[in-house]
Amino acid sequence: MERLSVIISAAIAFGVTSLLGFIVIPFLRKLKFGQTILEIGPKWHESKKGTPTMGGIMIILGVLLGVSAAFTQSAIAGAGFAVELKTPFKLSIFLSGVVMALGMGAIGFIDDYIKVVKKRNLGLTAKQKTFLQLLVSALYLMTLALCGVNSTIIPFIGEIGVTSGIGLIFWPIALMFVYGFTNAVNLTDGLDGLASGVTLVVSCAIMLICGYLGVLHGNVVAAALAGACAGFLVWNSKPAKVFMGDTGSMFLGGMVVALSFSTGMPVILILLGIVYLIEALSVMLQVAYYKKTKKRLFKMAPIHHHFEMCGWSEELVVLVFSIVTLVFSVITFFIVMFP
Repeated sequence: MERLSVIISAAIAFGVTSLLGFIVIPFLRKLKFGQTILEIGPKWHESKKGTPTMGGIMIILGVLLGVSAAFTQSAIAGAGFAVELKTPFKLSIFLSGVVMALGMGAIGFIDDYIKVVKKRNLGLTAKQKTFLQLLVSALYLMTLALCGVNSTIIPFIGEIGVTSGIGLIFWPIALMFVYGFTNAVNLTDGLDGLASGVTLVVSCAIMLICGYLGVLHGNVVAAALAGACAGFLVWNSKPAKVFMGDTGSMFLGGMVVALSFSTGMPVILILLGIVYLIEALSVMLQVAYYKKTKKRLFKMAPIHHHFEMCGWSEELVVLVFSIVTLVFSVITFFIVMFP
């Protein structure tokens, strides 16, 4: 029965997201919500100027409707996903994760709206975006603490209490974890199909891990996210007909973080999201190295642009990064199975 919920969640999310392209993309074009391109970016990206952005709305609706359809089916059947959510603890974990991801997506939407209205690739200031993201992250973690999350699992080490003593350090680390990975996914969104392709692999991996661990809500939500990413790739693969914008990338970041917490061992996202992590680290290293030496460590950061400037095609970068994610996902799955 649970398999049926997963299939329905993924199928509806895929169908809704892909079909919405026929409505949302012309609508965004009509509003002239086109992408602007940074002058410091690769010159060949100038051809992307004017491509509709804020397409992340398609992903968000796909995930929400996919999960809703799975919940309805499960509730009618009286088993699985819907029954699990009758447990207050599970319901709190599920709702807080979805709300947090929507909150991140809302911040991204505001950022995108400012960009397209002012016709410049800036948006919210760094301070404004950081404050809002940290606020959403803090509220999410506060909800987890209040609903009874009192431990976390670290593979090869075991379960660690987080409500007293040295374990309390978990919460400030978790705050940076939520904030950092959300932004890392945002940085990954720089090539046609890159963020959606990598997140498709990550969400499939989390779906399998949640299935193995018996986390039904995580299984269903991850399936919806995978379906939505696949549906978005119908329009976002090169040459992209629409970009997800910060609306989509920040929602994806919030979702993968929430799903990692739903497993009870969020640390696995470090391996699952290795591409996100490398993208973020490449930017930090580039900035630090330039400040010290006035030279660039990479030809351009985030690192996907470095490979582009080395002669790689966008398709090759997306393929290689997706394969790297797949390899680390397999490693992570075996670590979860044999901690």
